[in-house]
Amino acid sequence: MAEEAEQPIISTTEPTQTFEDHENTDNILALSVFPDGRHMVTGSADRMLRLWDLKDRTVLKKIEGHRGRVRAVAVASQDRQLIASADNGEVVFWNRDTGESLTPAIKAHSTYIRSLDFSPDGMMLATGSMDHTVKLWNTETWQQQGNPINCNAEVYSVRYSPSGELLAIATNSDIQVWNPLGTRNCIAHFKDHMHRLYVGTTLPLAWMPDGTRLLSGGCRLDPNIREWDIFTKQQVGDPWKGHKHDINAITVNSDGTLVASASTDHHIRLWQLWDRKTIAVFRHSSSVRCIAFSVDGKCILGSDDKKISEWTIPEYAACDVKACAYS
Repeated sequence: MAEEAEQPIISTTEPTQTFEDHENTDNILALSVFPDGRHMVTGSADRMLRLWDLKDRTVLKKIEGHRGRVRAVAVASQDRQLIASADNGEVVFWNRDTGESLTPAIKAHSTYIRSLDFSPDGMMLATGSMDHTVKLWNTETWQQQGNPINCNAEVYSVRYSPSGELLAIATNSDIQVWNPLGTRNCIAHFKDHMHRLYVGTTLPLAWMPDGTRLLSGGCRLDPNIREWDIFTKQQVGDPWKGHKHDINAITVNSDGTLVASASTDHHIRLWQLWDRKTIAVFRHSSSVRCIAFSVDGKCILGSDDKKISEWTIPEYAACDVKACAYS
């Protein structure tokens, strides 16, 4: 039987649609899509959040209340309609439906908060800061839960595993995996990326849906994706190569079949997980800071400096059953 022909890489410069409401100085620094598939929230340098209707491409609300650039946003599980956002050192919890803050701004850290993530049940929020710590916050009491996790290095990314039992932390010296419950032990750490960090570095993380493996993105000297096995504590295979500059964001679709990565090189790359091959490249006009899959998995949303662009995933990529067989 003849071998199946390899699918070509699709390269495109025009998105299917864009979301624009930001002025020249309002760089978009963060975005998150709600589980309802209908709404998106963005944070920007103008100290505001914008709540978007994804179907109508309109801004439903502009939410003010931060005293610095909104560097990180996260949304809780669908039944809670909860937004968390952070600036220089403060966290604010918001009601999505009303746009009202649920608490006064919480002085969570002494300096920049670079990353936020809700636990899968939405009951806890992890905040990672340049002050070398990660803190956990109870989203019912709005109080810090337990002592800070001391990472002994500046924290750039935090991500809960799909089960909520593990917390991955990217620092400027390594990647750490902690048990955030109970004794809070560090169960694994990885150190293969070459880090030479500067303003704007992200060091993104993304979990596989089964929680056994973790993806990480490198910066200028190592603009590659690396895959880690949590149980063997080893890197899986060779680095994923393709980007030419810092990787700013990584995300995995809900089926665990596709990976999208965004870079300072102005590109989003779409990868098949089963063979790590790039199957599409979406070119932006400037550095791509953040990305998300749509809830139905048919599109990718990515932000450059002033706008959000939406790109359609190639049909053959969305239905490639071989992609389920990653190893």
